Amino acid sequence: MDVILKSSQLTKNYFRKKALNGLDLEIKSGRIVGLLGPNGSGKTTFLKIAAGILKQSSGEILINGNKPGVITKSEVSYLPDKDYLFKWMKIKDAFNFFNDMYKDFNYDKALQLLKFMNLDINSKVKSLSKGMSEKLYLTLVLSRNAKLYILDEPLGGVDPTTRERILDAILDNYSKDSSILITTHLVSDIERLFDDVDFISEGKIILSGDAEELRSRRGKSVDEIYREVFK
Repeated sequence: MDVILKSSQLTKNYFRKKALNGLDLEIKSGRIVGLLGPNGSGKTTFLKIAAGILKQSSGEILINGNKPGVITKSEVSYLPDKDYLFKWMKIKDAFNFFNDMYKDFNYDKALQLLKFMNLDINSKVKSLSKGMSEKLYLTLVLSRNAKLYILDEPLGGVDPTTRERILDAILDNYSKDSSILITTHLVSDIERLFDDVDFISEGKIILSGDAEELRSRRGKSVDEIYREVFK
């Protein structure tokens, strides 16, 4: 099984604060991986380094065998936890923006996903509710033919019905040749997606493994393990 992402002794310092502290993590192809930890544990910093937005202080990270840069940005589809589309846009403008930005953007797939999400291509971005906006961003990210999808809190503020629709979209619309890395605080809602989980605390991985094996070995759900680890 190919390794899509591998980090070794990764560190990131912000002045005196150490956001990552020797983080080792490996993601294989065809896996959905949960990166789980409390606020301030280093999750978003790690995602930004993997997406090529931040640079580590030391250590190494490889995406499909390459250091973060121009090549990896063409292979990584990143959903940040912040809005970034212009408010004047309609959804169709957002589609055209992604189509111009990314050679791997699949416009037909985006249209299919948009229909699945019950969104109108002529809707204005600024008129979308929180849940509708999250469905739009996920549609854009999943419509790329990427090697690695990075989703930072994709279910941040959506209602349970919308949440289920988003989870179904994630499961149904990513290629088995690619992998997905997800951070979330809604562990109980999303853990059915996970093939593997990595628990992060103070910038390093403190527990990791196959999700089903961890459940079986500990006799608990991933959410219960999370609460136990971070109590």
